[in-house]
Amino acid sequence: MNLESNYLIIDMAEECYRHEGILELESGETLENFEIAYTTRGHLTTAKDNVIWVIHALTGDANVEEWWSGLIGEDKFFDPTKHFIVCANLLGSCYGSTNPLSENPKNQKPYYYDFPSLTTRDMARSLEILRKHLGISSIHTLIGGSLGGQVGLEWAYMLQEKVKHSIILASNAKTSPWTIGFNETQRMAIESDSSWGENKAEAGKKGLEAARAIAMLSYRHPEDFQNKQSEKEDKLDNFRISSYLRYQGQKLANRFNAFSYWLLTKAMDSHDVGRGRGGTASALSGIPSKVLAIGVDKDVLFLKEESQYIANHVQKGSYREIHSSAGHDAFLIEYEQLQYILRSFYLEENGN
Repeated sequence: MNLESNYLIIDMAEECYRHEGILELESGETLENFEIAYTTRGHLTTAKDNVIWVIHALTGDANVEEWWSGLIGEDKFFDPTKHFIVCANLLGSCYGSTNPLSENPKNQKPYYYDFPSLTTRDMARSLEILRKHLGISSIHTLIGGSLGGQVGLEWAYMLQEKVKHSIILASNAKTSPWTIGFNETQRMAIESDSSWGENKAEAGKKGLEAARAIAMLSYRHPEDFQNKQSEKEDKLDNFRISSYLRYQGQKLANRFNAFSYWLLTKAMDSHDVGRGRGGTASALSGIPSKVLAIGVDKDVLFLKEESQYIANHVQKGSYREIHSSAGHDAFLIEYEQLQYILRSFYLEENGN
């Protein structure tokens, strides 16, 4: 990438933007005076042409160098000594942005179950508000995976020529019944928790543990479990995979909450870039940026064919594939393959 220029220094920062106003949501509901937590890393050039905007997945946060450390950081592919890296916590998530446990300005109490429903388009619109607040006129690269890819695709449609490259990993143009089904079973697990329905922050915590265990079955491929969770001795009970899934459930429940998980999975279900735009093919054809859709060969949640569909219907699309038994989670861990794919993508643009 040719992003060299004179630098205007901007310190690393963890900030929170408060939007004084009303956000009209697709549902017809409104969200008043919302906040978005975000981080910036690196330097903005005087030409302001080196912005890398990252959008996190379902339970991620704005600290992108922590959860994507193999891709973002000093001497990594997206290097804050060369790029100005922005990552915002999605609206509805519980890592600093307005979410169901935030105070409802109408009664000064937490929203809990009264928080309005959100769509990926609503989330993209909130990011657009943040972009304008930050004074960023154009984005060199917009990149996100899974839910982050869905929001990124919506935002790429809105941004039009204001974004040069859109990189969508392990995602889709419209959420499939298969993915919605996985999300619904997870919400059913939360509903089965006897505390769900109570106005307290810990409501649904045990249900969230079960929900995360269900999700893990979709994030990995059976081959990955076979390789890592197989028994080395004869057993009748207490299998390694059982302990692994329980551990993963408890781990998430201790850092997340059922309210945000419920809300964000519903937003994922809502995703349809073609809604009100003549269908997915028509909407994708209206995205002018160079789009790189990256699929995972063994992803059982967001099928590689869904990424291929994106690449085949945008104006300037290309498809690349990660090969990994890790399944859907491969986009978060297969750093060497990702760096090779990204390097090739930019080199092709430069004719090298």
